[in-house]
Amino acid sequence: MLFAALTLHLPAQGAAQPPVSQPTVPGSQSDRAPAPSPAPAPIFGFRDITRQSILDAEFLAVPDAILAQQHLEVLTASPHWASSPEDYTTALYVADRFKAAGLQTEIVPYRVLLNKPSSILIEAFDATGQKILTNPTREHVDLPANSVAAHFQDDPRVLPGFNGSSPSGDVTAPIVYANYGRLADFQRLASLGISVKGKIVLVRYGEDFRGVKVYIAQQYGAKGVLIYSDPSDEGSKTGLTYPVGPWRPDSGVQRGSVQFIPIYPGDPTTPGVASTPTLLESARVPLDKLQYDLPSIPVNPLSSADAAPILRALTGPGAPREWQGGLSFPYHLGGDTSVTVHMRLAQDVQLRTIWDVIGKVPGASDPSQWVIMGNHRDAWVYGAADPSSGTAAMLEAVHGLGVLIHQGWKPRRTIVIASWDGEEEGLVGSTEWVEQNLDAPHSTDPIHAVAYFNTDVAVSGPNFKAAAVPSLRGFLREITAEVPSPAGGTVLQQWTKKDDRGHGSAQSRDPTTDNARLGPGPHVGDLGSGSDYTPFLQHEGVPSTDIGSDGPYGVYHTVYDNYDWFARFADPTFAYLQQQARILGLEVLHMADADVLPFDDQLYADEIRSYLDHAQTRAQSLNLQLDFTAALAAADRFTAAARAIHQRQLAPPKDAAALDRALSAAERALLIPEGLPRRPWYRHSIYAPGEFTGYAAIVIPGVNEAIDALDPTRAQTQLAALAEALDRSAAALSTVAP
Repeated sequence: MLFAALTLHLPAQGAAQPPVSQPTVPGSQSDRAPAPSPAPAPIFGFRDITRQSILDAEFLAVPDAILAQQHLEVLTASPHWASSPEDYTTALYVADRFKAAGLQTEIVPYRVLLNKPSSILIEAFDATGQKILTNPTREHVDLPANSVAAHFQDDPRVLPGFNGSSPSGDVTAPIVYANYGRLADFQRLASLGISVKGKIVLVRYGEDFRGVKVYIAQQYGAKGVLIYSDPSDEGSKTGLTYPVGPWRPDSGVQRGSVQFIPIYPGDPTTPGVASTPTLLESARVPLDKLQYDLPSIPVNPLSSADAAPILRALTGPGAPREWQGGLSFPYHLGGDTSVTVHMRLAQDVQLRTIWDVIGKVPGASDPSQWVIMGNHRDAWVYGAADPSSGTAAMLEAVHGLGVLIHQGWKPRRTIVIASWDGEEEGLVGSTEWVEQNLDAPHSTDPIHAVAYFNTDVAVSGPNFKAAAVPSLRGFLREITAEVPSPAGGTVLQQWTKKDDRGHGSAQSRDPTTDNARLGPGPHVGDLGSGSDYTPFLQHEGVPSTDIGSDGPYGVYHTVYDNYDWFARFADPTFAYLQQQARILGLEVLHMADADVLPFDDQLYADEIRSYLDHAQTRAQSLNLQLDFTAALAAADRFTAAARAIHQRQLAPPKDAAALDRALSAAERALLIPEGLPRRPWYRHSIYAPGEFTGYAAIVIPGVNEAIDALDPTRAQTQLAALAEALDRSAAALSTVAP
């Protein structure tokens, strides 16, 4: 998969963009969608699929690999950190493409708190006082002069490696090495008699969200945190590094936010309130009161090249064997005076403007039901895979929808396409939009979102992956069964072939349902956090999906995640961008036009019962005396209601409005009004990011996190809250049960 660097061909200022109806450029077989089957398979949620099959075929023929490539070139031409002039330029580009497709389009600004580094000084001294590190080095690899790759690396607009949400600070202290900075790692240090109180902690990227590393270190009394990229974690010990291979060079610095997203995301000055430009300052949390979801200690990233002299000079106890990374010497824990680090960070913290781009296609018969698709647009640097591959795919999905619109098609439900800004800083653009539009109890024109479809890193390689609420897992498998894969066959077939994690609880699906024709199917993950589905699902109870296509992606959040890297290693023919565009578009088409919302709550019920059974077994193994009776009974009632409504969905009436209301209300009913303990912004009773994981989902989080904390009183209270949520959801489904 090694390809020569491609030359950029950017459209000149004001140059005409490709027309919406431009046909697919002839090419390989994967460039062309297959002709519709003479006997198309049933689609769950539709009475008569003849019309939908025709629409699907017309749509699938439109998304174009060459046009997706052109979008990616434009979007990655400059570094476009949120709120920068270059970021606004990408907003204009996306808005132009939305308008060309026939979408009602607006650019929606928000004023949000962002930090930008004014100066960074990090020095390290050994036990003799000799300086062993003088400031982090610039990301740099040896490249031919004037090459495309050198152009990206040397752009003066590239910000130095820094962490979003880090405060300013000037601290000097000994270093302690804490492995990945997980809760278990800090507990291990404590068991070894090593305190991090008053120290600077050095942790590796990986295993959990970087903000959680800081969240835990701060609770243990650390004065500062340095987060480095170990060569064994997607770096030089993994394989060939850029520009020869896809892995991170030793100089690569992973930027990223350290906001405490598991507490709440979005603008930290306006929790639960949209940070609009007209918001009164009195409605914001004062800057000197910002402690709830932001670190109070300075944090900065390091490359492995800059972390190496610190780790080499550390003494103290040897690191546990499993803590040894990829540098060529034994790791030690420190905690003594063998290495002292001086961190002096000056952050320019102020309210800055970000720009969401929102496109809308009004629904013809059910306009109050909104089907939303979104991807973020901002990047730490160029963001070829993260997130511009998603934006390129989304724009080609919009291209396909635009062809249908210009042919006279009108969706049954309203379609909204969103290009979020500020995601990298803490899911900011999507959270503020949700708080303005979906979490606005005093609105005179309430919006009812029935589904949210997310993509972020749409393509970093050829391996399709997905996560979703259980009720949409069958929906995703049906969609991918229609889309051709560049590797041959359908995406579903390739996904199933490459899936090595089993079939999960899909094996328990009732074989009498129409979705059983897809077989057990490949693994569909749970939704934790780390992307823009979070405010939709976990704050507002909107059924959501998230899709991507993975590969060897070692340059995440570095300067090397650029167009040159993408064209060499991720998707040289851009056929996987085309594939992802087709999947995104079909998700929207099917949800917007289904006769009844295609939610399979039978699978949801099976999953919830399995979660409860597992939690009960864990509690018993820990000798926690908990009563699961009420929660299990509520789960049984939810199961009965789900099976009853599913029978109605198999043959939906012509007027399915009551069914739609019941199915949509069922997910929102799973919200706990008072939210989760210690983090009330998160309200979903079934899924949340873990307080001490950040990315990974915790199922029935209130219950499981109380069990983890060995807190039976809290666990019993959360079991009661879960039982009430399940009963509310069952009642919602039962409003139309026979």
